[in-house]
Amino acid sequence: MTNPALIDELKTLVEPGKVLTDADSLNAYGKDWTKHFAPAPLAIAFPKSIEQVQAIVRWANEHKVALVPSGGRTGLSAAAVAAHGEVVVAFDYMNRILRFDEIDRTVVCEPGVVTRQLQDFAADKGLYYPVDFASAGSSQIGGNIGTNAGGIKVIRYGMTRNWVAGLKVVTGKGDLLELNKDLIKNATGYDLRQLFIGAEGTLGFVVEATMRLDRAPTNLTALVLGTPDLDSIMPVLHAFQDKMDLTAFEFFSDKALAKVLARGDVPAPFETECPFYALLEFEASTEERAEQALATFEHCVEQGWVLDGVMSQSEQQLQNLWKLREYISETISHWTPYKNDVSVTIGKVPAFLKEIDAIVAEHYPDFEIVWFGHIGDGNLHLNILKPDAMDKDEFFAKCATVNKWVFEIVQKYAGSISAEHGVGMTKRDYLGYSRSEAEIACMKAIKAVFDPNGIMNPGKIFV
Repeated sequence: MTNPALIDELKTLVEPGKVLTDADSLNAYGKDWTKHFAPAPLAIAFPKSIEQVQAIVRWANEHKVALVPSGGRTGLSAAAVAAHGEVVVAFDYMNRILRFDEIDRTVVCEPGVVTRQLQDFAADKGLYYPVDFASAGSSQIGGNIGTNAGGIKVIRYGMTRNWVAGLKVVTGKGDLLELNKDLIKNATGYDLRQLFIGAEGTLGFVVEATMRLDRAPTNLTALVLGTPDLDSIMPVLHAFQDKMDLTAFEFFSDKALAKVLARGDVPAPFETECPFYALLEFEASTEERAEQALATFEHCVEQGWVLDGVMSQSEQQLQNLWKLREYISETISHWTPYKNDVSVTIGKVPAFLKEIDAIVAEHYPDFEIVWFGHIGDGNLHLNILKPDAMDKDEFFAKCATVNKWVFEIVQKYAGSISAEHGVGMTKRDYLGYSRSEAEIACMKAIKAVFDPNGIMNPGKIFV
């Protein structure tokens, strides 16, 4: 069957006007935030119901057409990139919040619900959805589940998988499965729900998700602290964790801060210039809790771990302090950064970061390195900025060499080559640094069960 005939048949499976083939749509929906692969999809399909998703998957099996899921396309691993004539299945029109259960504190969402939409819904109910990150205003719940999104609150609340009570999924065969049925306790064999969380659409598509909510935090307050060196950040973390439950603990380098301040959107937190900064957040639910935070800050200064600091005194100041961290990714995008999203256990972070920093500085002294990340849960973001005069392809080729050295260090420290952005295509060839051959073989065997014809987001995670 020719492509026009294929597309004509696809159009009968969804509502009129919900299959696009124009060049602008193919380009927009065929990519994510990565810039490594040129989008080249066959068409973009917009289902509005579970039945339409099933029909698309069965059609794809019949004609051996590959499918790529598309949410907010904010991913950083090329998991949502369609570069080889696939049909993109975009969930923009499956964007309803279907049900809310006040007693169970759960909300049933379609996959196209935007993260901030769920956060705002929870807030309206006096509750809280804690999975949060800079792209919350455009990322979608289906994509969050597909990549097991983390973000800035993991130290307290964990990853997306901690908040998924149940799923409805359409497998690669077109079957509809209802997984876990929103139960808290369920000891009836394999938890297939967890297989689909973080699977990047390679097993099937999430078509409905029941998400858990939590109580709303009280009087969130942030501290930004300047440290004399990286080794001081871990003692600061331990000092505060001994006294209170933190909702976030982030770090960024002086280079990251300088890029953000140069935008002119937010003021410097204080006058003292420091090589590294920590941003921590806690609930100042009582005056005593706030006083304890200040006392711990003073203790850290006495120990020489902190050179200067500031604590938010208002909601506006809280937001401004968070902008110092959250604006980093958007700000450095101007330099076409090559990103690595790696993790180790928390105690290994300082030595791990020093080794990677030394390797990159030794071999590529002209590359500017920007560090930031969720250091409280062992997750570091290494960003290598492209020199203005260097061609993009040459830059990415040099960074591929850096990757090997970086991932050898990750393997040495028994870490992960992708802490929260997924594997997709950008990390696919490096999976063996974090997973054994036996593990990868098991994952391939699992995929074959759910997707025997290999149509679900092929070429992602592994070949």
